[in-house]
Amino acid sequence: MIAANGVRCIPFIAKPLFVAHDAGMTRQLSVALLSAAALALGGCATAVPPVEVTRFHNAVPNWAPGTRYSIATEPAVMPSIEWNSYRAAVDQQLQRQGLVAAGSNERAPLRVRVAFERSEEAAAARRSPVSVGVGGSTGSYGSGLGVGIGLNLGGGPKRMQDLQLSVRIDDAATGQALWEGRALTSVPVKAPAAQPSLAAAKLAEALFKDFPGESGRTISVP
Repeated sequence: MIAANGVRCIPFIAKPLFVAHDAGMTRQLSVALLSAAALALGGCATAVPPVEVTRFHNAVPNWAPGTRYSIATEPAVMPSIEWNSYRAAVDQQLQRQGLVAAGSNERAPLRVRVAFERSEEAAAARRSPVSVGVGGSTGSYGSGLGVGIGLNLGGGPKRMQDLQLSVRIDDAATGQALWEGRALTSVPVKAPAAQPSLAAAKLAEALFKDFPGESGRTISVP
């Protein structure tokens, strides 16, 4: 069986170890087996493909646990469910590193910029000819920090989505970049894994895996 995301799933077929003579026991066994099969297939359908991750830093960040940070919000970015999903996922990962989110009126020594981009490929595997987004500063890997959504105006069928999360941590006082990274994956457009909550959590977790990571190296995170 092929799931929506292209992962090959093997149907779960259970053979009874014994024959239950009690009708109630038989019904309970059937329900348990059906539930296990549904969970197995559901997990396969929502799996997110491996994520390509690249990080950059000049030195291993040595900020103390409890250091506060603020997430910069671009003035032109309109709040959305997708944006909130990515921001929340990055917040969670930063706090796992021992950092603490600053209050709304509190100055923080670290300034974090979060960007996501979603673009679609047609059946011919051609990238969308038009990209609409909010630009930002350019990272070491050459992609600007901003929010962008790819639009396919060719009218052809859409198959895959390229999802990218970019995060940059700056010294708030000087504006100097302390750490930056990019996480990228591709999922079928209609797959459950393309949902913002699932995609954001997977990309953020991969991006901060073994933080800060080896500078300049691209790895694949399953």
